[in-house]
Amino acid sequence: MSKKVKSTVSPRWAKLCGWCLRRLGWESVGGPMKEKKAIVLGVPHTTAWDFLICYLFYTQFGKVAHIMIKKEFFFWPVGPILRACGAVPVDRQSAATMVRSLIHVMEGCDEFHLAIAPEGTRKATRRWKGGYHLIAQETGATVYLGYYDWGRKRISVGEPMKLTDDPKADLQRIYDHYRPLGLQGKNKDGFIVP
Repeated sequence: MSKKVKSTVSPRWAKLCGWCLRRLGWESVGGPMKEKKAIVLGVPHTTAWDFLICYLFYTQFGKVAHIMIKKEFFFWPVGPILRACGAVPVDRQSAATMVRSLIHVMEGCDEFHLAIAPEGTRKATRRWKGGYHLIAQETGATVYLGYYDWGRKRISVGEPMKLTDDPKADLQRIYDHYRPLGLQGKNKDGFIVP
């Protein structure tokens, strides 16, 4: 039995989000993820403003891209707003617990699109997180190599990537994909590709 998790928005709201994104000067490249269960890697993640741009981008297609936000932010009146925007509360004290709870949520849904910042932080880091790999393998979700480039103001879910049983090798392939793109975060010093 599937859980009722919001996966679409009204056409009027979608249209307004698309208008807002264009007014902010952003160009959308491509559309939403096609599969019922999919994960988009959002790179580079250097500021909380990334959430707004990504929300406007994905919502313009009438879809919801869920994101993980630490459970401490789900207090009144912020919590209901975050949930309405597709946020999923997670306990960040344990990475394993966080990933397992997300897998459980995804498995119980007919459709679930998840946006993850593989860097795991808004600061420049030389080691990206691999939780997306386990989530994708356990749920059968397709992984997309998405980006939001603050330099060119272009955003996309990117292209799908076929994962293997070797998370380290897959992560290296992801680094190799992003390295030549020349992406720029809003905080220019907050992003490096290892």
